[in-house]
Amino acid sequence: MTAVPRLAQVVLDTTEPRRLAEFYRELFGLEYRPGDEAPAPGEPDDADWLVLRGGAGGVPLAFQRVDEQPASTWPEPGVPQMLHLDSVVDDRAALERARGRAELLGARLLLDRTDDPDEPLYVLADPAGHPFCVFVG
Repeated sequence: MTAVPRLAQVVLDTTEPRRLAEFYRELFGLEYRPGDEAPAPGEPDDADWLVLRGGAGGVPLAFQRVDEQPASTWPEPGVPQMLHLDSVVDDRAALERARGRAELLGARLLLDRTDDPDEPLYVLADPAGHPFCVFVG
């Protein structure tokens, strides 16, 4: 019998795990794994590994502290993106709302492909520089 691994979570390296986790918690409406919640105001936050969970069937996101994490320079060469997250919305109006919300949370626009009639999309970078896509699906 062959053992087939199951995908447990997607892990993003970052120099600031809490900051990046908060970005994605707000963007996707996720919740911290019990014990990973933010400390009380004024308390130190030395978390080096955090996990966010979502609704049924969603793949958790984890955030791992690293000493250095250069931001991807995609679509330019230099620093590759290594991986990216894809997210989907129902229509163009929701696409615009998602972009606006992401930018309010600290994302920056990398690519605007909203003129594509088959799959309008935005590619944005999170506050740590990881690219992610939002498209109409």
